[in-house]
Amino acid sequence: MDLGIRGRQAIVCASSQGLGKACALALAQAGVSVIINGRSLELLEQTAAEIRDASSVQVIPVVADLLTTDGVDALLAECPAPDILINNNGGPPYKDFRELDRAALLTGLTMNMLTPIELIRRVIDGMAERCFGRIVNITSSSVKMPLPGLELSSGARAGLTAFVAGVARTVADRNVTINNLLPGYFDTARMRSGLGRAAKLENRTEEEIAARSVEAIPARRFGTPHEFGAVCTFLCSQQAGYMTGQNILLDGGLYPGAF
Repeated sequence: MDLGIRGRQAIVCASSQGLGKACALALAQAGVSVIINGRSLELLEQTAAEIRDASSVQVIPVVADLLTTDGVDALLAECPAPDILINNNGGPPYKDFRELDRAALLTGLTMNMLTPIELIRRVIDGMAERCFGRIVNITSSSVKMPLPGLELSSGARAGLTAFVAGVARTVADRNVTINNLLPGYFDTARMRSGLGRAAKLENRTEEEIAARSVEAIPARRFGTPHEFGAVCTFLCSQQAGYMTGQNILLDGGLYPGAF
């Protein structure tokens, strides 16, 4: 299928590895020039080289900490008028909410709610004027199924979800869409790191912890970054213009609800 976005420009936040990288790669293979972002120049340059090898588009790495205004400014200076924005960031670490001080709360909110809103605020009017825009927020399945110890992540991402729900309806008539992708367990370095921590805490092997996690997933496996990137890219396509304000679960059936 021709997705109708060849020649477009995309900003993909936190895309030097993991799900962000998978989205950037899939978009590039669909003919979209990508601005990738991370905090490690070495890792970004490696990822940029991989994407260039797999596509024929321009790939621009931008080292920037999106927790800061300067970081957001640097990203938008490189691409002030993107056609596509993929909001992505790592979540706060697992921690009992009683241990979260005010600084930790503000950091978590900035990572997973305030920075995405700021980026949307700064690009959405240009998208509307050009009559094309695709915004995808990578949140988490914990928005629908909160987990103890991840309250800050769940709360911040749920706040973003509610905030953009109204915004999405104000620009739908200008061919600008805003949707949210809610990943469950995907086989990334971040997930493997979490399995390793759990294994140490429980004095078990990482393989045992992984097997227990897989057993709870109806698909009986972890998702692959490639699958995630493909769905994200479809949401950015011309064909997805009638889908907006939606929360799309990608969790192998783990969430048990019908709605």
